[in-house]
Amino acid sequence: MNYAMIAYIVGAVLRIEGVLLLGPCAAALYFSENVGWYYLCVAAFCELCGWLLVMLRPKDQVFYLKEGCVATALSWLALSFFGGLPMYISGQIPHFIDAMFESASGFTTTGATVCQSVEALAKATLLWRSMTHWIGGMGILVFLLAIVPLSGGSNMNIMRAESPGPSVGKLVPKVRHTARILYVIYIGLTLLEIILLIAGGMSLFDSVNHSMATAGTGGFGVRNDSIASYTPYLQWVITVFMIVFGVNFNFYYLILFRQFRKALGMEEVRNFILIILASIFFVFLSIRSIYGVSDGLRHAAFQVGSIISTTGFTTADFDAWPQVARTILVLLMFIGSCAGSTGGGLKVSRVTIAAKTVKKELTAYLHPKSIKKIRFEGKPVEHEVVRSINVYFITFLLLFTGSVLLVSINGYDLETNLTAVAATINNVGPGLAKVGPTVNFGHFSIFTKCVLIFDMIAGRLELFPLLMLFHPGIWKEVCRRRK
Repeated sequence: MNYAMIAYIVGAVLRIEGVLLLGPCAAALYFSENVGWYYLCVAAFCELCGWLLVMLRPKDQVFYLKEGCVATALSWLALSFFGGLPMYISGQIPHFIDAMFESASGFTTTGATVCQSVEALAKATLLWRSMTHWIGGMGILVFLLAIVPLSGGSNMNIMRAESPGPSVGKLVPKVRHTARILYVIYIGLTLLEIILLIAGGMSLFDSVNHSMATAGTGGFGVRNDSIASYTPYLQWVITVFMIVFGVNFNFYYLILFRQFRKALGMEEVRNFILIILASIFFVFLSIRSIYGVSDGLRHAAFQVGSIISTTGFTTADFDAWPQVARTILVLLMFIGSCAGSTGGGLKVSRVTIAAKTVKKELTAYLHPKSIKKIRFEGKPVEHEVVRSINVYFITFLLLFTGSVLLVSINGYDLETNLTAVAATINNVGPGLAKVGPTVNFGHFSIFTKCVLIFDMIAGRLELFPLLMLFHPGIWKEVCRRRK
């Protein structure tokens, strides 16, 4: 285990976070808010801690997937810890676990909040919450790869540990260039949304916040009613961009370089759009009698786009909708967006391959001697990929079940417990009942919040990088190292 390189990566991440914390400092200066001093102090503390960790650059910069998983998990834990400090010491969020919950929810792009009134928060804090979404959406380590070169195949091991989806590939031969291309697309789409929101009459501050939250598919808003009080035009713009950021970024790469046939041939993207259209249709039929045709279609499209992209913005209290609509939205929480997007959930690619695996097994019962390969995106799916997806589903189910059991200690109803875990482990945000779109997570106990923080980070990192920290083999190596 290359501990020196792990420390170096965590240190580099802290230094990046220190620079990012200057954003809310600038906002506090502009809006004449005293909280800026707290953000500045934490920024300096991050830089100091990061500098101490990167001071001695390791000679051996090559490391493998296990080091990539450990470095990624520790980096995200450090991000959440230091990200919550300014909100806690400034008194914006009085309890530290609550502040860390808010920070973890931001970086993991979950969007679940413990705040009773977000409008009571300082502008600097509102901006910081949105910034955590934006940097967490694409991944802080992907950003690191874009600016810091590492030796050998180490870059790929970091990207595999952090990027969502069953597999990660390179768009171009060099991973560093891949990371840069991804961020160019990411920044471009974010700026486009800001322009369209401003054109619709939204203020610059609100436009920047909502665009960063949409880009990261996070869902932190600047108003207590999320997006409900904005105009239909602005709601439609955000609807479109929530779906846009839920699409595999390889699609945009192919479009950018005019490989239209390959882009349109992406099976995962087609299935993603088909699921969205079908869900909008059935949700619309369910709520049409409540809102009418025009508003019903707008609310249906917005909430379906918000939930399947795991953004979590709301325009209505969908917890009060008919059971059919609520059930569809809960199912969409689990399906999630595309691999290689900023969204969470199980991912459309995994669900598609799992469905094809079931079909193949049924065919084998009818024709025992038949040999048929599962194909996805026009290519045969290797047995190792199917095996890894099956293992992922089993691990997800075990973690989900265990979390629901632990959360149930709070004594709330089953609907609250199930959707609280589903909303956090899938990085969605709002659930149903006591965690519905009109309430928050602040009423949970400290223990339950810690469980949900774990679920948020585990869900964002695709479970295994965080679970690696609990593998006995890791600690055996640590003990041998000390001896």
